[in-house]
This record gives sequence, C-alpha cells and structure tokens, in this order.
Amino acid sequence: MVLKKDLTISIVTPSYNQGQFIEDTIKSVITQKGNFYIDYVVVDGQSTDNTVGIIKKYSERLNSKKFSPQCRGISFKWISEKDAGPVDALHKGFKLITGDVCSWL
Repeated sequence: MVLKKDLTISIVTPSYNQGQFIEDTIKSVITQKGNFYIDYVVVDGQSTDNTVGIIKKYSERLNSKKFSPQCRGISFKWISEKDAGPVDALHKGFKLITGDVCSWL
C-alpha cells in the first residue's frame, strides 16, 4: 500500500482513572513508525489517580525538542474535564482531530 505523502492519522483516547494503563497506551501511539503524521488527543474525565501526571509528562516530552518521533511528526493535545462517560469523551476528542484516518484507542 502506498500512503499519501501528507497522510495524518488521528487517534483519540478517552480516559478516567486509567493511571495503570495510560502510559502504555500513549507509548503505543507515539512510537508508531511510518511515513505519516500522528494527531493524538487524550480526553480525561478529571481522573483522581496518577493519570493526569502521566499525560502531562508525555505532553512535555512530545512538545520538547528532545523527542524524535519515528513518523513524520506528532501533534499531541489533551484535556481533563468532567464528562458524561467514554462516549462523551470520544465526542469531545473527535471534535479536536483533523486526520485523514481517524480512530480511538
């Protein structure tokens, strides 16, 4: 398969108190290799565990000059606010993405 030169793949991750899983989830998205851009959004429902701290750590890392993606580039956004559950979080996230291919994890 030949990918479009400027293909962007968007991923939305809904989360609430997923501290034990969120780091592996983020890593699985940001370590993808290929000739595409990644547009990644994490929508957290105001977690009370360590989720937000982990998200902040990756936000800082991805927005620094020290991170070298294995794809053409990564846009990382996140929000943490009360929502009405996973479907609501997905709706919020899908409003923020701009990719040619869109999915959720």
